[in-house]
Amino acid sequence: MTDLKRSWVDSANSATCQFPLNNLPYGVFSIGAGPHRCGVAIGDRILDVAGLESAGIISFDGTLQSGIWNSFMALGQSHWRRLRHELTGLLAEDSDRQADIEPYLVPLKEAALHMPFEVAEFTDFYSGRHHATNIGTMFRGADNALPPNWLHLPIGYNGRASSVVVSGTDIQRPHGQLKGPDDEVPRFGPSQRFDIELELGAIVGQRSRGPISVQQAFNNIFGYVLLNDWSARDIQAWEYQPLGPFQAKATATTISAWIVTALALEPFRCSTPEREKELLAYLQEPGPMLYDIELEVGLRPQDNSETVICRTNYNEMYYSAAQQLAQHTSSGCPMRIGDLIGSGTISGAEKNSLGSLVELSWGGKEPIELNEGLRRSFVEDGDTLTLRGAARGNGYQIGFGSCAGTLSAAK
Repeated sequence: MTDLKRSWVDSANSATCQFPLNNLPYGVFSIGAGPHRCGVAIGDRILDVAGLESAGIISFDGTLQSGIWNSFMALGQSHWRRLRHELTGLLAEDSDRQADIEPYLVPLKEAALHMPFEVAEFTDFYSGRHHATNIGTMFRGADNALPPNWLHLPIGYNGRASSVVVSGTDIQRPHGQLKGPDDEVPRFGPSQRFDIELELGAIVGQRSRGPISVQQAFNNIFGYVLLNDWSARDIQAWEYQPLGPFQAKATATTISAWIVTALALEPFRCSTPEREKELLAYLQEPGPMLYDIELEVGLRPQDNSETVICRTNYNEMYYSAAQQLAQHTSSGCPMRIGDLIGSGTISGAEKNSLGSLVELSWGGKEPIELNEGLRRSFVEDGDTLTLRGAARGNGYQIGFGSCAGTLSAAK
């Protein structure tokens, strides 16, 4: 495990800082009514890399002027590494460029954060074994919890890129067609079993136009964001057969504002679990391609304090993002820069490590206890759900910021 890299930005040297020099996540910010600008988080500041490029301090073919990171991603891996290397040198404790760089630092608390990239397509997978087993047991019974194909390939569905929003965006309770077990006919109305799913999203940074290997898929992933796949369980239960989720998952998907690069996560690589069934050759990993990232979910009812309802780890996933991406391309499916790949809900084996309320409350039958005597089975109006994550090194952490959304009443 690597140690903390010290910076002349003092706030970046704390063990509790989410954005040390080891991290340098990418985002988009604005100040007041100003334009959207590409920035990099360092300590409690944002480094205006668009300004650095305009001043000629760094140069990446003008891609940092676009106010979105897609154009830079298109430059490829060598440029990804070069920007990280140059920024690390400029911000390092022993840098002689502090006087040149300091004017381009903006206080994080004064900035508004925006979507860090334009989402081309969104595909959500179902690759957490504990979650798949729990949901399968509730929907189909313990004997048929995992579909026959689940141990052989990562299962996914195509979602809606148009519904992906940045952290801090309010979410409105959706309407849908509902039919409970005691209803003779379906009805239309607001979802009463609205839920969250704790996920990590992988961002595709390079195009591909045919099947690619797991190794190439790994190389094509630019970085990762926290991802909350909001889910209307009652709509889902009625609509999902035979083609799977549709409107139940179309309300919104919230992502964190900062892209933590694959390069920053390199020291935290770990292997996927031992296989119960041997995977076909095209899905086998040539090395560790998962990450040790601690994750949690906080639930704060309106006018009340937050309760952490889940603590788990990304290393619980049965399939890595690289395996998911390789599977996605296996039919020849083209992938585009900015494609977003959802991991699927990240749940552990213990009750307090389950990444969705439907699991935590076991389908609403066992409401969970919150602070101040409150209880929850599903998300209620006014509730704020916040996802957090960090990979922890020696005296530092690689943080993702937060991925938060507040549910408002149906209209």
